[in-house]
Amino acid sequence: MNMSTMDHFILILLSMLVAFGPRFIPLRIFSTREIPKWFNEWMKYVPVSLFTALVVKDVFMDTKTYTFVGCDYMAKILASVLVAIVAYRSRSMGLSVVLGLVAVALLAMAFPI
Repeated sequence: MNMSTMDHFILILLSMLVAFGPRFIPLRIFSTREIPKWFNEWMKYVPVSLFTALVVKDVFMDTKTYTFVGCDYMAKILASVLVAIVAYRSRSMGLSVVLGLVAVALLAMAFPI
């Protein structure tokens, strides 16, 4: 192996450890303990907050310059509101994703994206 191949191999191994560690360590710790009720209640909000952070960044930020664009991307804003309503009512991730893609595609014909 030349040095470049070895560097890639080490990078892959370290990446595996970084991805595996945060999953394995809590599993190992909490497999023998009872998780407190307050912690389970708090964890219900984590997926929603992560998803919100990802969506808001994409809707209100220009990803090329990382500047705030406000209401410049009206198609994305309208699609996001529509998806939020459908997701809240249906509780279906699949339906929400498909509706969001269709909504952005159709709204992009009328509004800037």
